[in-house]
Parts: sequence; C-alpha cells; structure tokens
Amino acid sequence: MTATVAGLVAALVSFAGPFAVVLQATRAAHLDEAHTASWVWAIAVGSGVSGLVLSLLTRMPIIVAWSTPGAALLIAAIGGFSFSDAVGAFLVSSVCACILGFTGWFGRLLALVPGSVTSALLAGILLPFVVSGSSAVVTAPAVAGAVVIAFVVAKRFLERYAVVIALAVGVCATVATGAAERVTLDLQLTAPVLTMPTFDPQALLSIGLPLLLITMAAQNAPGLTVLRTSGYTPNDRILVGGVSLVSATLTPFGGHAINLAAITAGICTGPTCHPDPARRYVAGVACGLANLVAGAFASTLVGAYTALPAPMIAALAAVALLPSVITALTATLAGPPATQTAALITLAVTASGIVVVGVGSAFWALIAGLAVWAVLTRATSRARLGASQSALSG
Repeated sequence: MTATVAGLVAALVSFAGPFAVVLQATRAAHLDEAHTASWVWAIAVGSGVSGLVLSLLTRMPIIVAWSTPGAALLIAAIGGFSFSDAVGAFLVSSVCACILGFTGWFGRLLALVPGSVTSALLAGILLPFVVSGSSAVVTAPAVAGAVVIAFVVAKRFLERYAVVIALAVGVCATVATGAAERVTLDLQLTAPVLTMPTFDPQALLSIGLPLLLITMAAQNAPGLTVLRTSGYTPNDRILVGGVSLVSATLTPFGGHAINLAAITAGICTGPTCHPDPARRYVAGVACGLANLVAGAFASTLVGAYTALPAPMIAALAAVALLPSVITALTATLAGPPATQTAALITLAVTASGIVVVGVGSAFWALIAGLAVWAVLTRATSRARLGASQSALSG
C-alpha cells in the first residue's frame, strides 16, 4: 500500500461508519438539509485543512477526523436545546481544548481524572448505539442483518476494511430489496450556513463539558499515542492546539468538534502505509485533500446517505463503534476495585440518559463517578495508613 492510497482509505473509513453517527446527531437536532450539509462541511473541511497543514508542517502522517463519540453524545443530549445553544457549547468546548492544547495543560487535566472514569463515560455514551443495532436487525433483517454479517465476515479476513465492506454490502442489500428512498443527487458545491452561537448554562454542562472531556481524553490522547507507538515524536501543543483552533473557527457553521484520529490513523502511521517513516506524511496530505473534496460536496454526500433506510444506518453505526466500545469497556474495568466501582457507576448513569434540572446524564455521570472515586480512594488510603501504623507499632 502506498502512502497516498493509505490516506484515501483512512478518509473512506471515516465516511463509512463514523459518518452515520454524525447524521444521526443532525437528525436529533432537527436540522434542515442546509444546516445538515453545513455541519458536514465544517467537520470535513476542518479535518482536511488541519490534517493537510499539520502533515506538511511536521512531516508526520497527521490524520484528523471529527469526534465520533462526541456526535454520539449529541444524539442523546442535543434535542432539548436550540441549535444556537448547541453551537455555543461547541464553541466553548473547542476554545477550551485550544487553550489546554497550546498551554500544555492537556496532560495535567487528564491526570486529574482517573482513566477508568473517562473510559466509562465514553462506554456509557457509545454502548446504547451498539444495543440499538440489535433492534435494527429485528426491524429490518434484510438490510441491517446484511450489514452485521458482512462486518463479522470482513472482520475475520479483511479487518481493516470491515466497516467499508459492511457499508457496501448494506447499500447493495438496500437496492436489492427496494428499501432505498428516492432522492435527487446534484453534484454542487456546498454553501455553509452561519449560526450565531448563544450560550445557555445547561447546554454548556450537558454538551460542552462532556464534549471537551471526551474529545481530549478519548480522541486526542489516543491519537498522540498512535503516533508515538509508530516511532514519531509529536508536539502535543502544536497538534492538539492547532486542531482545536481550526475546530473553534468552524463551530459557527455547525461543526461539533474535530480531533486527532486514532483508529484511522493506524492505517497511515505503520509500515503497511510506507516502509520509510519519513514518507508517511504523504498519507496525511492525501487524507486531508480527500476530506476537503468531501466537504466541498457535503450536500451530495448527505443526500446519498439520506436515501439509506434508518435501520441500515443504525446497524452501520453500531458495528463502526464496536472497537471503541471494546476499548472503553476494557479500560473501565482496569485498575483497583475502588476505581472499578466508580467507573461502573459512571457508565450506568451515562447510559441511563437521565436529565436532572435540564442537564444531561453525561455531566451527572462524571460528577457521580468522581465523587465515588474520591470517597472510596480516601477510604482505601486511610485503611492502608492504619494497617501500616499498626504494623509499625507491633
């Protein structure tokens, strides 16, 4: 595989399963076609510009994508707010991420929150979408079932392309069964729509704070890890700060968040991309250019996905999120018993979807998890201290 092909494949994977989650978020926000296309334009162009520029600047394969867990969070949280309030929360989240990135406070903030609790928050957001995939198969076994079966088979033989193959098989099943809706696809440039942000405290707590934490801990941190694992030495200030700056600039056009990619980055950072690590940055350039083209024709892309039945989109989103859910659940159960208990409470509260005083479950889950962790950790520390003092006095 050449570096150029690797970059194109990374972009294709992003616009397969993860893109379906974004479309579900736009539907939860009750957006019209123009605002939906503008949202897609913002995240695609933002990913393209930042990935292209940073790859050329650093000579590393910097793959940038939109926050899929963030989009999943919005499906449950955005419906109770006006879109301008949501955009305000997007803006505050991206500005805070920009500050944390450029100042180097990113690592310090992550150190304050136990990794298991953060992973549980992510698992609680994503797990319901995997569960909904089962309902989709029951509702439309021909199209949704075809997606799941294709994913499992491809996972066995062509794991890297499993989501893309699942999408292709799902489209074929949709056409064969006549389940596709008739839409008119016009290949025309997308005109972004400006939404002036408004700032609602409840939206900032329900959307902004969880979006910031998830994007930084579950997206940017693994993205840096992928680069380091492949032998690169990324400058986290330039990468996280730069990507977040672009994200903040495009939020008024609907983009919820862009970040360093992790899963798709693995396609472009290893030896299968190019044997020479110094040449792999071309994959970042190719992926960035592909995202720019997709953003330019966002309206056409949205129209093509609109033709697909909802159960197929739900099944596609479910299989696309499986790797992230597995990783998050594994990390949730890691660590000492006190941390595990706090993490499982975080997961349960997040997945419950509760809304208290207008604030969504992700915020309350974080509060509950951290409170339980603090209480149990302090109790454990006191018990250890008491045991040590008894041993010394004995």
